[in-house]
Amino acid sequence: MTKNDLKLALVNSDTETAISSAEKLREFYKFVPVEEADVIVALGGDGYMLHLMHDLLHNDTPIFGMNCGTVGFLMNKFGVGNLVKRIRQAESYCFHPLKMSAITTSGESHTALAINEVSLLRETRQTAKIKIFVDEKERMDELVCDGVLVATPAGSTAYNLSAHGPIIPLGSDVVALTPISAFRPRRWRGALLPQKAKIRFEIIHPGKRPVSAVADIQEVRDVASVTIEQDKSIEITLLFDKEHTLEERILNEQFIN
Repeated sequence: MTKNDLKLALVNSDTETAISSAEKLREFYKFVPVEEADVIVALGGDGYMLHLMHDLLHNDTPIFGMNCGTVGFLMNKFGVGNLVKRIRQAESYCFHPLKMSAITTSGESHTALAINEVSLLRETRQTAKIKIFVDEKERMDELVCDGVLVATPAGSTAYNLSAHGPIIPLGSDVVALTPISAFRPRRWRGALLPQKAKIRFEIIHPGKRPVSAVADIQEVRDVASVTIEQDKSIEITLLFDKEHTLEERILNEQFIN
């Protein structure tokens, strides 16, 4: 067993690949509980990483993920050797989540945090009708659509990209406002807004055309209005191998057919 010069914690998803990979690492490294760690080593896929980051939103310990899933966009390549050296040489990416504040048609208030995106989605066969405000100024009086989303740079290659939104370089300090299957205005492709912008959506006829709001993994149904802004009180740090940083991955995505 290798003596660590960093206190590492090890967590993993419940897949066979992640479990067996964790067993291999324990043969060579000593791990401590999460609350005692300098760095958390996470084994799984992007879905597991997203859930883990939500679980650790109020824990400022950096996370070094290794892919034991499918895509692994937020993960590094799995390997047993030189783990401590890889972590020491890794580049860090720090970011703040989006805070969603939603009010339902019954007057209930809900808040949730999103690392990738906040999306509004129609609940029935009828299209949603949504007003859009940016920093309290009305920018669109009626978007008729299946939905609309606000994506962070880290989340711009996820649902946002599938909805034909732009891929955002990490250093650009913007978020993507992207319509989902817009019917009117038909040619509107969305907007890039400063990360400090406060975005508010008001649902038109929410009783007749119900809409749900989803912050990554938390859904609020039958919303009347939704406000989204960056939560600077929380900072999340991910670590990436120098030869394959998250910034490089996002750049590469723009050249994939």
